[in-house]
Order: sequence, then C-alpha cells, then structure tokens
Amino acid sequence: MVSEDEQQLHVMFLPYMAPGHMMPMVDIARLFAANGVRVTIIVTAFNALRFKRIIDRDIRSGRRIALEILHFPYAEAGLPEGCENLSSTPTPEMSIKLFHAIDLLQPRIEKLFREEHPNCIVSDYLFPWTVKLSTELGIPRLAFSGSGFFNLCVAHNIELYKPHENIQSETETFIIPGLPDQVKITRSQLPDIVKTKTAFSDMFEVLKEAERKSFGVLMNSFYDLEPAYVDHHRKHTGIKTWSLGPVSLFNGDTEDKAARGDTIGVSKHSCLSWLDSRKPDSVLYICFGSLTRFSKAQVTEIASALEASGHTFIWVVEKVIDANNDDGKQEYWLPDYFEDSITKNDKGLIIRGWAPQVLLLEHPAIGGFLTHCGWNSILEGVSAGVPMVTWPIFAEQFYNEKLLTQVLNIGIPVGNETWKIWATQDSPLIHRNKIKNAVSAVMGGEDVAVEMRKRVNRLSKSAKKAVEEGGSSSIDLTALIKDIRLYKETL
Repeated sequence: MVSEDEQQLHVMFLPYMAPGHMMPMVDIARLFAANGVRVTIIVTAFNALRFKRIIDRDIRSGRRIALEILHFPYAEAGLPEGCENLSSTPTPEMSIKLFHAIDLLQPRIEKLFREEHPNCIVSDYLFPWTVKLSTELGIPRLAFSGSGFFNLCVAHNIELYKPHENIQSETETFIIPGLPDQVKITRSQLPDIVKTKTAFSDMFEVLKEAERKSFGVLMNSFYDLEPAYVDHHRKHTGIKTWSLGPVSLFNGDTEDKAARGDTIGVSKHSCLSWLDSRKPDSVLYICFGSLTRFSKAQVTEIASALEASGHTFIWVVEKVIDANNDDGKQEYWLPDYFEDSITKNDKGLIIRGWAPQVLLLEHPAIGGFLTHCGWNSILEGVSAGVPMVTWPIFAEQFYNEKLLTQVLNIGIPVGNETWKIWATQDSPLIHRNKIKNAVSAVMGGEDVAVEMRKRVNRLSKSAKKAVEEGGSSSIDLTALIKDIRLYKETL
C-alpha cells in the first residue's frame, strides 16, 4: 500500500538571498502548500527570521510546509555575522563576498536535495546549477523569474535586434523593434551588461541556457496585466510559463500582510492609525526597495520636493551613502530640519527600514506610490489600485518603467536617465523640481491623474479576479501542480 507521504507531492524551494527574490518565492511556496502540496523552503538562519512568523501560522493551520535552515558561511567569506542577504551589503566589495558565500552553500544544498529527493525543485533563476541536479534526480526543475513578461520581451528583443548599437548619443531615444507596442528608451537607461561585455556577461549566458533546459518558468504576473507580452513571450521563446500572480494577494488578512518580511520599522498599528486620520487618496507612499542607496545630496532633493509639493506622505527611508565614511558603513539619514518640520506640521510619517508595504498600499488614504519600479512593488501598487511616480535605478527597473508609463499609462516618470547600480556622491541628481512636478501630476486632480486612477483601478480588479477560483492565475496554478504530478507518475 502506498503511504500518504508517497502519494503527496513534495516540492522544495530554493530562493535567492535578496528580499525581492525571497518574498514572492515564499508566497508561491505557501500557495503550493495551501493546495495540498508538501513544501520545504531552503533558507539560512537570518533570512528565515524574515518570514518564520507567517510560516508558523501556516503550520498551525494544518499545511505541510517547513523551513530547512542552513548555516550561512559568513566567516569563510569574510562577512560579519548576520550578513546573509543582499540587502545587508552596503558596498560592492561586500556584495561580492556575499555571492562567494552563496556559492559555498552549493555542496550542502545539493546533498540536501539528494537526501530528500523531492518530486520537483523550484529554484531562483540565479541558481542555474539546479538544472543539472534535477536531471540527475530525474525530477523537473522550475525556475522562478522574479520579473514580468514585458521585461523578458524587451530584453529578448534588445538582444535580438541590438537597436542601441546604431545610436550615437547616450540620451538619444530609440524604439525597441518587434514589440506589440511602440516602446522608447535611451542607451543610458540600458543595463551595463547590455551595452558592454562585463564580468557578468558569461554568467547571464549560463542563466539563459539553464532557463531553456528547465521544465518551465514561474512568473509572478497575471494575464490581464500584460496579455500581449505573455503571448509574445510564449510565441517567440518557446519557454513554458505559468502566471501565478500577484502572489502578494495570497496574504489575505492583516496579520499575514504584516508578517511578510523583516521587522517593521514602526508599529503597523501606528501606521494604520495615522492613515485612518487622512482623506482618501491624499497620501503619497514612498519606497525605493531594500537595495537602493542614495547619496545625502539626493535625499535632500527628495525631502525638499516633498515639502514643496504640499502633499502628505509616508516615506520608507533606507540607509544612505556617506562620502565621509571610508569603512563602507551607512546610516539612516534625513536633513536636520526635515523631520522636525513634518512632525510639527503633521505632513508626513517616516519609517526607517522595513515597512508592511502591501498593508499600507491597500489603505484608502494612499493616493500615489513613488517607486523604484521593482517588479514586486509594481504588482503591489497595481493590486492596490494606486498610480505611480516612477524612479528606476538599476536591474530591469527602466524596462518596468516603460510598461507603466508607455503601455499601461498608470505612471509619471521623475525623469531619471541613468542606469547605475551603486549611487555615489557624484551620481547625477534628480532635481527637486522634477520630483515635485511628477508627484503633483499623480496626486493632483487634473484629467491625467483622474484617468490614471481609473486605469489602475480596473487593473486592480483584474488582479484580484486572477487569483480567485476560476481566475487566470488560479487556473495556471492548478495546471502547474497537475503537470508536476503527471511528471511524477510517468517515472
């Protein structure tokens, strides 16, 4: 007789050590567990603290989900204790050490997979070696992308047609050929790896090859958000994909939303109480993600723009680059006058560090979102029905901005023109007037803002329908679990 454990699918998840990668993968793992799959998430000790509370809630509800906690080799890599995530590396040098420490984990992770022999591996696409391992074990490997279809299509077509190679100026606008829409960009907004061969070029070729050899790719998106690009990607790449998002919507109650991520920089109750006293659509929410580091000069420009705009705001403040610190240390910093001024005039709330973003964006008082255009933030803004002020910094964020401002028309750009992974004191500044004008355009009552709000509210309704029973993402999840089960049964 077959035991219950043998009948139940066992899927092991391997997220990458960065908040924007970990949180959606954990949400997907929880989705699997909620649909009767036995789930194991491989994680290190300090990273486990980010979502242990929410996993414990799942376990208490009867779901078969567990954390497999590994020791992180920080000392071997020359890192301080507790530095186990990309968000905790303030300098490029420390990031390189973190990458080395992650590489050192590979033998132990491989050993764990061989011992557990799950029915499927779901790994971040940044772990390409899991393809070979899954082949050895005779099980499917699913890659988690962490981005949307639009980004994948833009990247694919830029690589295919190389339109930037015919452009003389860094600031000259050109059209990306072969896309469903007319999408414009400049050379200065392209990632370095696109324009020149870098140390990461060979690695990206390995990642793309691993994706092609995988059973398929899991996408945190939903069909109605980017339908033309879902179809375009499937037609032109031949890679099998499942759209499961927005996965943040799986967190249905207030406690789930508050338990996602790190320790909150301020009480969720004080945040919500503060918002409760505000009028609908009157507060601007500002967050640039966990990896963005601004110079003090840029933070001053942001602060001045917010004061000049006259709009009430919540600002999630990350650490800044300090030119006077030679040891790579960073600090939370705001102009001396600023906090006293906004507190006195009751114009804003400052959160240092982590914020319960999903919970805050859904509050009726939030009327706009100043964002770095990270994919998770975009989905959370869309799900909440909030129009955006766009300020991309690096990675695929400039591509994401084009989706918001040129295709969906639910965002206004501040006008950043330069892709740069590490902010420095001599990084180009976005002047306070540009920031103020973009904020006013989104938060004001002009026709442009009204129409944006209507469009994003329609997308919000579509997002919620997608994850409901019978919705496009729910159907894809059911089909995915069925595909894994069929793979198991054919062995």
